[in-house]
Amino acid sequence: MIQIGIGCSSDKNPIPIAVEKARRFAEKMAEYRDEVILLTGGNGGLMRVVCEEYVKRGGMTLGVIPYEDEHRSEGDPRYNPYNTIVYRSGQTFQARSIGLVRSSDAFVILGGGSGTIIEAHLAYIYEIPLIVLVGTGYVSDALMQMHPDGYLDHRRVQRAYFTEDPVDAAERAYQSAKRRRE
Repeated sequence: MIQIGIGCSSDKNPIPIAVEKARRFAEKMAEYRDEVILLTGGNGGLMRVVCEEYVKRGGMTLGVIPYEDEHRSEGDPRYNPYNTIVYRSGQTFQARSIGLVRSSDAFVILGGGSGTIIEAHLAYIYEIPLIVLVGTGYVSDALMQMHPDGYLDHRRVQRAYFTEDPVDAAERAYQSAKRRRE
């Protein structure tokens, strides 16, 4: 299976435009549900949105749960019932991101804060194809302004791909991940 990682906000009330974009991304990814598993940090917010849409369309998700959230249950806004597979990492929020990103054949940023930005930089450093959805209303949108040429630092390891279109992001993620697997 192709493994596409998702970095996004776990806010209990995510920004509406980001919610809409996450849904459209998952709808497009579902066209590849027989080939793709989505990997997320396993929490609520946009992670729950993208997982719900993908699972409803027959896709499979894996939630990498940080130690701090292993006790979450239904009713908690950070609980995500759409994790097809739950992996209790036993690691902090930040530490679990390393395994999440390194296990991905491509990594997509759907909008988020500092944790999401850390995951973008991890994908860049590990040379995992990085797709950044912008126009989400989250601070991760600033990655495009900070790095207009797509390179996140002076080493020019790999070029991130920026797009405002969630369908384009999904297609780019699938194609990039597939090439990486060949």
